[in-house]
Amino acid sequence: MNTGRKDHAGLADIFNEDEARVDWHDETLWFVRAKRDKAAHTLPEWEALRENASQIKDNVLSNLHDYLLEFEAKAQQNGITVHWAADAEEHNQIVHSILKAQNVTRIVKSKSMLTEECHLNEHLQKNGIEVIDTDLGERIVQLAEEPPSHIVLPCIHKKKEEIGELFHEHLGTPKGESDPQFLTAAARVHLREKFLTRKAAITGVNFAVAETGEFVVCTNEGNADMGAHLSDVHIACMGIEKIIPKRKHLAVFLRLLARSATGQPITTYSSHFNKPRAGQEMHLVLVDNGRTKQLGRADFRNSLKCIRCGACMNTCPVYRRSGGHSYHTAIAGPIGSILAPNLDMKEYADLPFASTLCGSCTNVCPVKINIHEQLYKWRQVIVKEGYADTGKTIAMKAMDFTLSHPSLYKTAGKAGRWVMKNAPFMVNNKLNAWYKQRDMPEPPKQSFSEWYKKNNNE
Repeated sequence: MNTGRKDHAGLADIFNEDEARVDWHDETLWFVRAKRDKAAHTLPEWEALRENASQIKDNVLSNLHDYLLEFEAKAQQNGITVHWAADAEEHNQIVHSILKAQNVTRIVKSKSMLTEECHLNEHLQKNGIEVIDTDLGERIVQLAEEPPSHIVLPCIHKKKEEIGELFHEHLGTPKGESDPQFLTAAARVHLREKFLTRKAAITGVNFAVAETGEFVVCTNEGNADMGAHLSDVHIACMGIEKIIPKRKHLAVFLRLLARSATGQPITTYSSHFNKPRAGQEMHLVLVDNGRTKQLGRADFRNSLKCIRCGACMNTCPVYRRSGGHSYHTAIAGPIGSILAPNLDMKEYADLPFASTLCGSCTNVCPVKINIHEQLYKWRQVIVKEGYADTGKTIAMKAMDFTLSHPSLYKTAGKAGRWVMKNAPFMVNNKLNAWYKQRDMPEPPKQSFSEWYKKNNNE
């Protein structure tokens, strides 16, 4: 049933209309999670790497101001033009001004969750600039006019037959063709022309090294390299938390990133950009967009350690069964549910509740973010600020009143047992949110108080 609701529960209902897709989505992501476990178990020092990475990030967050200034100075010495953006709007304006100065109206862009967060594509397109996403998954969802549903696997929610139809419509492949190798070859031909004819390329940044002023971009397809090396203007967009102190620290993070994301030993391409080549302009946009605000929240600052591996999504029982689009924010899943309320608490108040708090996300996080604890803390903040769901607020107040009055609690318990036994239709209906996804339990024959009184006397 399509509810039309725009919160997580309503959007998850839409995704769950296709039960076969939900099962496939769940199984596929769990397969990726299992690959992560196998890859981690090949390294006896895995937990030591996680601890080391966490401590490096603790150091970065405690000294972020100094590392950013050190990085800026070194990058400028290398010939990189550094820009600072306070928010998404300023980031978009800076990127647009660089392109406008070069009279560029067509660009290629590799994967960048920051640009998704800032809605850069929409901004540029409104200003007459054509943006072609060159990551294959990103290109697929772009053709479908959808946002990515996963930060590493953008089109994980789509089946090959659907991709075949998209390619038939937009790239002219034969109708009904869904062979992955054929479709990949068609995409390669399609994108090769874009790489060769675009003067400007935008990339994200996985890591930026304060010691050297270089930045590192990790991909499996090489599309970031193609765009950056063939373009006259390379613009890299980076959240300010992506800093690491020294180049030697890359050895820690590069071993963790791909294993956590896809179960690979390392990404196929880990490209270091130190300075522009002769005749090329290289720009780097450092973006805050709520990060310093999150840094100032003691309970949530650890979320800035995130290296965008997606491991928390692959393991999350809620994400796997609700799909990335149900989170209605650029970064879905458990980590997105922590980051989004920092940007707009009212808009994303539903997301911290889209969790079982099972802790699996925390267990797989390569930098040891206490994700499930932060989700629980966000719930407390959201309720105190008055942004909780109205129905839940009323229900909890009713429970508070009932639990505060023993006689009422006993009466309500007896009434509940009688209804479940003699009039089950009163609770087994669509008005009961619990019943929608579960079978109601068999009614107990007696309350705990009654059982205790009987057995204690004996």
